[in-house]
Order: sequence, then structure tokens, then C-alpha cells
Amino acid sequence: MTMTAAKKILEDALTLPTDTRAEVAAALLASLDHDQPAEAARNAAWATEIERRAERVLSGKAQGRPWKEVRRRLIERLERD
Repeated sequence: MTMTAAKKILEDALTLPTDTRAEVAAALLASLDHDQPAEAARNAAWATEIERRAERVLSGKAQGRPWKEVRRRLIERLERD
């Protein structure tokens, strides 16, 4: 495959809906390392999850929390247990 063909595939892939792009990215990542399929599968799953979370934040469906708040809540939870 030529670089031009690869660029065309990339351009086409970037027009796909977010969830479809995430699936394609996960499949591509998984295909990179046949010697360590479990690690590749985990990496692909994380890539899909990161894409899903980023899309939720960017679309306004989810909001992050300030680190200070998250840290405070974690410390409180740990101190209770």
C-alpha cells in the first residue's frame, strides 16, 4: 500500500462517527502486537474507553471534577475504611 492510499484511508476514517473511530482504533492497536495479544487487547480497550469518555466530555454529556475535590473524597473514603 502506498503512503497516498494510507493517507486516504486515514482521511476517510476521521469522518466516521466517534464510536466507530474508537472501534477502528482499537482494532488497529490490537493488530500491532501479535506476540502479546492480551496486552494489545487491554490497550485497545483502554483506547476505546478514552475515546468514549472524551466524546462525553466534549459533547457536554459529562463533566469532570476538580482534582482537589476528587482527592478530598478519596482521602475521606480511605480514612473511613
